[in-house]
Amino acid sequence: MKVSRSSYYTWKKRPKSRGKIESEKLLIEIKRLFIEHKQTYGSPRIYDALNKSGIACSENRVAKLMRLGELAAVQRRKFRITTNLNHKYPVAPNLLRRNFIVDKPNKVWVSDITYIWTLEGWLYLASVLDLCSRGVVGTAMDDRITDELT
Repeated sequence: MKVSRSSYYTWKKRPKSRGKIESEKLLIEIKRLFIEHKQTYGSPRIYDALNKSGIACSENRVAKLMRLGELAAVQRRKFRITTNLNHKYPVAPNLLRRNFIVDKPNKVWVSDITYIWTLEGWLYLASVLDLCSRGVVGTAMDDRITDELT
């Protein structure tokens, strides 16, 4: 780095600047607000909250300090209802009555559908399990829940 040893130690002993001390205090307040709001506030909202509490700073400074403090807002996804209970389709009777112990393979199969979020959208996965071996008999995937998938 081509820095003399004495220059390094002089720099290391130098007291923190007033701006650095103020930034550290501001970062503590930003972290407090960030945690108080369940880590969902980004720099614009944190900036507004700071201004409302009487702490003057710019939104860019808040964004920079949040980056340095590794604070990134995580937005909660809205709950999506995928089950329609008001339908006119027949419902199959419950033949198992929660008796999931089976002594022979291929005697009882069970199935379920789940959904997985991907970068391309929702992916619906249907699977069939053999209750004796607990193994997967078959799977099917589609981007929509259709009659063919079920």
